[in-house]
Amino acid sequence: MRLLRRLSAALLLLLLSTVPLSARVVRVQVSSRTDVLGGRAFGSAGAYERITGRVYFSLPIANPHNQPIVDLRNAVNLQNGEVAFSSDFIVVRPKDEKKGNGSMILEVPNRGHSGFLTLVDRGDWDLAHDAGDAWLLRNGYTIASVGWQYDAVGPNALKLFAPIARDHGKTITGLLRGDLTPPRVMPEIPLGHLILGNMGGSEYPAAAPDDPRNTLTVRDSRDGARRVIPRSQWQFAHTVDGRLVPSDRFLHLNGGFQPGKLYEYVYVVADPVVAGGGFAAIRDFASYAKHAPDAIAPAERVFGEGISQDGRFLRDMLYEGFNADEQGSMALDGVLAHVAGAGRGSFNVRFAQPSRDAQPMSSVFFPTDVFPFTDLPERDPLTGQSAGLLDKAAADHVVPKIFLSNTSYEYWGRVASLIHTSADGTRDVRISDSVRIYHFTGLQHFSGPFPPQKGEGDLHGQQPQSPLPVRYFWRAMVTNMDAWVRNGTPPPPSSYPRIADGTLVPLSRYAFPRIPGVNLPHEANRAYRLDFGPEAARGIFRLQPPRVGKAFPVLVPQVDADGNERDGVRLPEITVPLATYASWNLRDPAIGAPDQRVSFELSYLPFARTAVERKAAGDPRPSVAERYAGRQDYLIRYAKAVDALVKQRWILPEDGAALLQLGGQEWDLATQ
Repeated sequence: MRLLRRLSAALLLLLLSTVPLSARVVRVQVSSRTDVLGGRAFGSAGAYERITGRVYFSLPIANPHNQPIVDLRNAVNLQNGEVAFSSDFIVVRPKDEKKGNGSMILEVPNRGHSGFLTLVDRGDWDLAHDAGDAWLLRNGYTIASVGWQYDAVGPNALKLFAPIARDHGKTITGLLRGDLTPPRVMPEIPLGHLILGNMGGSEYPAAAPDDPRNTLTVRDSRDGARRVIPRSQWQFAHTVDGRLVPSDRFLHLNGGFQPGKLYEYVYVVADPVVAGGGFAAIRDFASYAKHAPDAIAPAERVFGEGISQDGRFLRDMLYEGFNADEQGSMALDGVLAHVAGAGRGSFNVRFAQPSRDAQPMSSVFFPTDVFPFTDLPERDPLTGQSAGLLDKAAADHVVPKIFLSNTSYEYWGRVASLIHTSADGTRDVRISDSVRIYHFTGLQHFSGPFPPQKGEGDLHGQQPQSPLPVRYFWRAMVTNMDAWVRNGTPPPPSSYPRIADGTLVPLSRYAFPRIPGVNLPHEANRAYRLDFGPEAARGIFRLQPPRVGKAFPVLVPQVDADGNERDGVRLPEITVPLATYASWNLRDPAIGAPDQRVSFELSYLPFARTAVERKAAGDPRPSVAERYAGRQDYLIRYAKAVDALVKQRWILPEDGAALLQLGGQEWDLATQ
């Protein structure tokens, strides 16, 4: 008995000694808890509830899985070896958890805004009045969204609340950079990230407005030469009630910032936020949901879902080793990273700007499309560096099931080819068994409206946008991921353009038809070797802007005689076409730089209705009347294409009717 008591005491001491290293959510504060649509039942899952609040974390700095967080040891609230963080959250879950399917979709909210329910089900984002067709709810999924971005903006934004860092009590300063191409004359611009007319991330205020290191330059394109704007022509100021007043959050330029010009500013900032805690927030919420007996949203499986910025976040989370929780267990069982291209981002660096991306005319030369790009290790032939996206996850034995899905835009705007080719662009490379790569042909970064319309503001292109919907692919991807993780059912094989079969080519071999009135792009985004200074590996950027080295080769999907891409997962609109869905859209002259591409968009270029119209216009593409005997003929072919997609599990059987209805609407538009 005495020996037993000694062993018990030793075990208790061991457990107590490891408490600071244990993964845990400290507490959950619930702000609201409401029945969805008054307690309406959704299929066999029954009634749902929507819960909002804040989740509180504590990160032991000694835990090896937390040590990659930049400046964690410098956090001003470090106490007893731990740093406290918190995050806003939203959970939509079955009221009776036994009626759910056991799977949680953990949304990484885009710039703080939850949108996955609306995207997939077409209801209200907050389910206040409408749940759409409630596909996710009817199938028993729990949907959670957790704030990870400290500088997210807006009254409904889900934020990460993180401490600032100081070096032994001393203020940390550095240089920060931003850029912008205005769509119109603007007397001043914010220092934060202005994207599509909205603030994607708030600004670090100017800490030393008179510092000589503060600079403003202008150039005509990404690769154009910078021209320094004299300091006497601009100032940190903002117009209030018709008067110009000093401001540490805006730049004012005499004569205004001109449309179509790329302005870049560098300025001194202070007090960096420990932004990398966002990775831990997603990681620890996933582990909490799976392992805590009192979890606010219990789950057997957790799938990380991220679109665009958030797809890049998930890629970076895997690369930096955050899929292993503090105990070394797998956090995310599956990852659905959509339209991330080859990107990662400014998520875990000193003075991080998580919203910055990589667009044709803004957010240029940020740490977005940076080596390595492939899931398995690859070698940079110029530097000799060898690395892979999943190296740390593989070393920790926590590689999840992964879907890397992209649209046509990402091959032109997000160097997507680099996720499945060698770094020198000469050959296709093997991808791991845990990864699927999907190219959704003819879709743009986000689905445009139907009937097709031109974009507005920064998105004002020369042609209407592609209206092809992504929501039906999402339903199938969620279903396929759930089956893969739940019971090992393999999803559809990867489908993407390849060098070997000629569907992936250099821009010089891109064979787009000459369509009257359609201007062609002369470039595509490239990934560069960027040098931010000697401490960049530690997440500290001393060089702003960075030294720009040689670019990696960019390859784009090849097209057929109509101008539609030949490879990938193709909706009937591509296999039974009424139009060309070009993988780019050039800027309208009204917003300047008309030889440059619009961010995120494709071009919708309808066929002529008849041979007479086609010949009169000089269009090389056969007309609608030359392709199809009539509406019935078209819809029969369209239905066969839908059936093929269902059989291959790209589309769910229940969504076939909606697609067929869309096909009829597209025919009517094309022949009116």
